[in-house]
Amino acid sequence: MNLFRIDGEPASVEALAPVLMSNYGAFTSMQVEDGAVRGLDLHLDRLEHEALTLFGVAVSEARLRERMRAALAGQEGRRSLRVQLFLETVTLRMPDAMGEPSVLTVVSDPANALCDPLRLQTQDYAREAPELKHNGTFGLTRARRAAKAASFDDALFVGPDGLVSEGTIWNIGFVEDGRIVWPRAPMLRGTGQALLENGLDLVGLDSEIRPIDRTALAGFRQAFICNSATPACPVGNIDARSLDVDPALIDRLQAAWASNAPQAI
Repeated sequence: MNLFRIDGEPASVEALAPVLMSNYGAFTSMQVEDGAVRGLDLHLDRLEHEALTLFGVAVSEARLRERMRAALAGQEGRRSLRVQLFLETVTLRMPDAMGEPSVLTVVSDPANALCDPLRLQTQDYAREAPELKHNGTFGLTRARRAAKAASFDDALFVGPDGLVSEGTIWNIGFVEDGRIVWPRAPMLRGTGQALLENGLDLVGLDSEIRPIDRTALAGFRQAFICNSATPACPVGNIDARSLDVDPALIDRLQAAWASNAPQAI
């Protein structure tokens, strides 16, 4: 089930053509629970930053909320919602247009959280404009296909500076002496990571951010991934090395995430 709307109205094939023909745009994806979202403020801040960076004009929060409510009208329970920004006058031939972007919303079935320990393959890769959640996902899909072809579940990126950064659609956290260690590198700091950070004190954990290179990976015995759909999922392997899986730690991380109350759209 997918419901496409552009600026609050049902999207025709013709209206979707600029989105299909260009990947110049950005988005955010969230899990909706009865019309509310954990970390909604984070998603709205992300959309404002993306709009200003890519188009020079932000979409007002009131308008974004209106578009989101229109997309979810009549939808109850859990849903996934993607909010994407684009400007149809921006093309490869004419790339310099500026202005308030249109808002594409897509409602779909809820994403199920990952729970089984993941096997990750390190890959030399860095996203273009990594601070943005943009539409250029060719490299991410290609990386994940390569990982799966090598019998892994997903790819963990190591940038040209040699630093571990992020995964295809998630952030990674490591555990050291009961402390969460987040990588410091050019990357997208996701809403899932922010929600965990907000709740760590409540579950007796603290954290730090520091550079982690490929050789430093051997010093960590536990790791997990997180994004807007998965509060915390253990990592079972990185390349050929097995990691410890501690269900109690994952429970604490999920409790930290759940301590963030859903915010009404």
